[in-house]
Amino acid sequence: MAEAAPAFTLGIEEEYLLVDRETGELVAAPQALMDECAAAIEGQVSPEFLQCQIEIGTKVSPDIASAREDLRKLRTTVAECCDAHGLAPIAASCHPFADWKTQHHTDKARYNQLRSDLAGVARRMLICGMHVHVGVEGEELRIDLMNQLAYFLPHLLALSTSSPFWQGEDTGLSSYRLTVFDNLPRTGLPPQLNSWAAYERTTGVLVDLGIIEDQSKIWWDLRPSSRFPTIETRICDVPPRMEDTLTLAALIQCICRMLWRLSRLNQRWRAYDGFLVGENRWRAQRYGTSAGMIDFGAGRIKPFDALAEELIGLLAEDAEALGCLSEVTRVQEIVAGGTGADRQRAVRDEALAAGATEAEAMRAVVGRLIDEFREGL
Repeated sequence: MAEAAPAFTLGIEEEYLLVDRETGELVAAPQALMDECAAAIEGQVSPEFLQCQIEIGTKVSPDIASAREDLRKLRTTVAECCDAHGLAPIAASCHPFADWKTQHHTDKARYNQLRSDLAGVARRMLICGMHVHVGVEGEELRIDLMNQLAYFLPHLLALSTSSPFWQGEDTGLSSYRLTVFDNLPRTGLPPQLNSWAAYERTTGVLVDLGIIEDQSKIWWDLRPSSRFPTIETRICDVPPRMEDTLTLAALIQCICRMLWRLSRLNQRWRAYDGFLVGENRWRAQRYGTSAGMIDFGAGRIKPFDALAEELIGLLAEDAEALGCLSEVTRVQEIVAGGTGADRQRAVRDEALAAGATEAEAMRAVVGRLIDEFREGL
């Protein structure tokens, strides 16, 4: 009897920044706002490390259509609750002009301990991410798929990039968030592990020594979830637009199914050294989708529109089976229209060309992010 396919269920987590609607400045979440959100979407919203952040998480979704419905509800609720307080949420991995030194962390035991453990590194954590969980029941299969999925992490990062600015300056990077996050321990590309036992043995060293309490303190770009039977992809910037988030979630879901499908044919994705995958990770961090990536099999750098076409072809069968072909093919729109980072730069340049001051141009960027958050709601 043929082995049943994994569920490939979806769960999406997004972190948002809260800003003043008029000035674009970061604002600490009022307790009343958090209470209102919690009452409306109980169990799906929580504070984050910094007081100016809020995190949402969808329920377990059987498919992308269900994930869209839930994510739309969550974004709508947060936006409406913010309206009553003169605030607005934005989905960008770095605030365009805020100063991290003026922000304060949330007074909760978990975050107080994090602040103590990470010292000065934690203070700069004015960053937001988007995490996608894909349900894969078997432990050994999770490790096997994770080892192969790591190849695609730079592609996902490139498509999600939304953090070109830091403290009011253009960093020249498309994802400055990753620069900040990589200062933390236990981050970056995951190691290649040959079994679930190897994963538990490796991470268990730190748990047994009391360095970390559990595997939730391992912040690789991709990891087995410490709470759910899922593969958790963590490399992405948080996209300003909801539909971009759903495209990325669909890609991740389909890549997992494609890799599983190959295994049914006694095939697998070729493993490349982390040094090489790391080079593509840097290219994504630096350029987003604008400079292409290394195709190691072809031995050359390919433009991202060509890579997008290849990815669609590779995943078409899986997208059809999972009911998300329109979301997967939408990757072409992201490449053609630019990522969140590209759009933010375009808004700033347009404002400056029209005679705005630098401060006014950066406020215009935040204004556009406010608008993009609500697209499709």
